[in-house]
Amino acid sequence: MLIAQPKGSQFHVVDSFSKSVQLGHGLERSGRLSRASMQRTIGALRVCQQKIRRHGVERMRLVATEACRRAVNARDFMRQVKRETGLQLEIIQPEEEARLAVISCAPLVSTRTEQLLVVDIGGGSTELVWIDLNSVPRRDRPAAIMRLHAGFHPPESPFPAAKVVDWISVPLGVATLRDQFSDVEDDAARYALMSWFFEENLAEFAPYKDAQAREGFQIVGTSGTVTTVAASHLGLRRYDRTKVDGLRMTSDQIETVIARYLEMGPAGRRKDPRIGEDRQALIMSGAAILQALLRIWPTDRLSVADRGLREGLLYAQMSADGVLEDGPL
Repeated sequence: MLIAQPKGSQFHVVDSFSKSVQLGHGLERSGRLSRASMQRTIGALRVCQQKIRRHGVERMRLVATEACRRAVNARDFMRQVKRETGLQLEIIQPEEEARLAVISCAPLVSTRTEQLLVVDIGGGSTELVWIDLNSVPRRDRPAAIMRLHAGFHPPESPFPAAKVVDWISVPLGVATLRDQFSDVEDDAARYALMSWFFEENLAEFAPYKDAQAREGFQIVGTSGTVTTVAASHLGLRRYDRTKVDGLRMTSDQIETVIARYLEMGPAGRRKDPRIGEDRQALIMSGAAILQALLRIWPTDRLSVADRGLREGLLYAQMSADGVLEDGPL
């Protein structure tokens, strides 16, 4: 959760809250949200509700994504959330989820970038959006990406437009991909299988089929996986967003971190302060997705974004309300 106030062309965060609840745990097998995962989520939402009340929030948007899109009991869960916390969730579709991730990352896009791939690794799905910025003047590229909040194929505009070449929502995130291979006991074998399986699921994504020029190409990754890998690379004892957000990592640096995770094994990862108890079961499936992407596309660098759906929601809502000033990002 993020609570924020508009400030110029940006916003100022007043309060935030984050907790890994693994709402989709077991969904792959049963097609349902489990009672335990729903209770964990409602417990976290109670904290959100207290903060919303304390800060007197006037405008809010509360969204659910892939786990609720797929679960047969999602509507029952949302009614339970409303009953127990007073919060009204809405399920958003994959395109909007992808769009929100893209606009949140706009400030991290280099003015030299001509082809951009934004990757949002979630719990239940992974969104990839390929954007062509060739026809946009360099200084206008971040602003052109922000204008995508109106849709991936907006109506004609006097402004230079960022062109969405293709986008895909793969129904495999850190939780659902892990669940696919939960019966494989060997840590390294499970990791390799997850990475190749994820790559197989990209076959329908148009840019996957085409050779891409290395020059002017940028990947921006947003997710807990990407920020955890970055924190491990930096050797942070305590997570520091200011050091992680916007960091550029080489593929060699990412490979080194992932190799270290494999050496640690589940017990070692659980004890690592940058991973911890909540994430250790999910970090390897996220790393498998990350490695598949770096294997496929022609770049040796990844831009790390500690931002995503929440920031995208705020930008989109404040833009729609007309409370953000026009100007550089």
